Amino acid sequence: MIDLLDRLARVAGNDRNALGLNPVQWEALRFFARANRFSRNPSGLRQYLGVTKGTVSQTIIALENKGLLKKVPDPRDRRGVEVRLTAAGKKLLVDDPLNRWRADLSALPAAERRSLEGALEGLLKAALNNRERQPFGFCRDCVHFSKHHEAGEPHFCALLEAPLSNDDSQLICREQTPA
Repeated sequence: MIDLLDRLARVAGNDRNALGLNPVQWEALRFFARANRFSRNPSGLRQYLGVTKGTVSQTIIALENKGLLKKVPDPRDRRGVEVRLTAAGKKLLVDDPLNRWRADLSALPAAERRSLEGALEGLLKAALNNRERQPFGFCRDCVHFSKHHEAGEPHFCALLEAPLSNDDSQLICREQTPA
């Protein structure tokens, strides 16, 4: 089975060298598109990818130079920056090579998709746990998430003491602790 995963990874890797971006740059774009405002920074990307600060810095610089990302001051921390996709970055993600994989997966019978998703999710959790890496789950599935909270918009993160919109609840967070 590991040989199959390795082969799939190789095929996916070949797809990821598309449209002038290398695999790490694609991963960075995807991350910043899916990350919440508490994770959309160089440190969050470093944790997510499990790479060095230098790799993250060079990746962000390259994507900024291509006009796909921009750094803005972090409104919660004057020393930090938030990294956002530009309109060009969002447009490029429409042509993300992973969309071909999504189409391939959607062609599988629903029961096979659910089974495969469960197995791969379990494998990913084990791999991250064994390497002491954070899972970056969805806000809505976190122990700190409060739905329809009086101080929220309409939700609330008790850990970060911050209101969350419906859109926020659909994004990944590096602080996520599964409920």
